[in-house]
Order: sequence, then structure tokens, then C-alpha cells
Amino acid sequence: MRPVLAALAVLALAGCGATAAQPPAVEGSVDRIVIEKAAHRMSLYAGDRLVRTYAISLGGGGLAPKVRSGDRRTPEGDYRITGRNPRSRYHLALRIGYPTPAQTAAARAQGIDPGGDIMIHGLPNGRGALSALYKGQDWTDGCIAVTDPEIEEVWTLVRDGAAVRITP
Repeated sequence: MRPVLAALAVLALAGCGATAAQPPAVEGSVDRIVIEKAAHRMSLYAGDRLVRTYAISLGGGGLAPKVRSGDRRTPEGDYRITGRNPRSRYHLALRIGYPTPAQTAAARAQGIDPGGDIMIHGLPNGRGALSALYKGQDWTDGCIAVTDPEIEEVWTLVRDGAAVRITP
């Protein structure tokens, strides 16, 4: 009987821990970003732990994958955060390593320019107070956008080189 009671006590304590709030995210702890285009959702992970989720705006060219420069579409695939631009035209910008060498080769084989400069960024500089007008709208040229306070949080949490997966 005692082993059963001990097991129940352990399970009860484990259950209490499962409902407790997650510890706050640590600066630079996010090593993986998942962007779900159809859901307009971006999720940040530290290891396997979900840290934050944001509603996002995407490229104004529709949900199809990016094919060429100027199509205003957001690419799909696996990338890395390859740089930061604190002086972007938009409030802070994390560079996504698009196009990959394979995407560049595929575009060249078709005689087209795959484009580039795909970022996760905030609103256009000076427009942060107008975030309600942007929320829920796909307005970028292929980038992923969040509000200015959100990009400030993302900027702090995401480490350089973090993996980025963009799904349909």
C-alpha cells in the first residue's frame, strides 16, 4: 500500500508543476522560430519549450511560396537568422537567410531573380502608434511583421543563427 501512496503523491506533485506558469524567457534563449503562414502565427522555442506566440502579417502577394523578386510573397522552407538591422526602414529587423543556395539555383535555372532581404520586423518607422491598422493585414513585400513592442521582445529573445522554419 505504501508504494502506491508514494506513487500517487509523486503524480500529484508532478501535476501541480505542470499547471504552474512557465519561467520567463531568457535573453538569447530562443533557438528556433516556426512561422505558419496559413495560421498567421509565429512561435518561438527554446529547445522544445514554446516561449512565445505572435499573430503576424505576411507578404501582400498571397500565401503561395515566394518564387521571384517583387512577387510580394513570403518564402517557405528552412533558414537561419543571419543578421540584425537596428536601423532598418522598419522597427528593428532580423534577417532570414533566404534564398538558400538551392533556391537560388532553381530560380537561375528558370531565368529569374529569387529576391532576398526577407526579414522579421516591426512596423514602418514612425508608424508604431498605428499598429491597429496593420494588425491582421498582409502588407509586407514578403517579410514577416509584428508590432513594434513584439519585435523588441523577439529581438531580445532570439539568438543569432536561430533556425527558422516557414510552413505553408
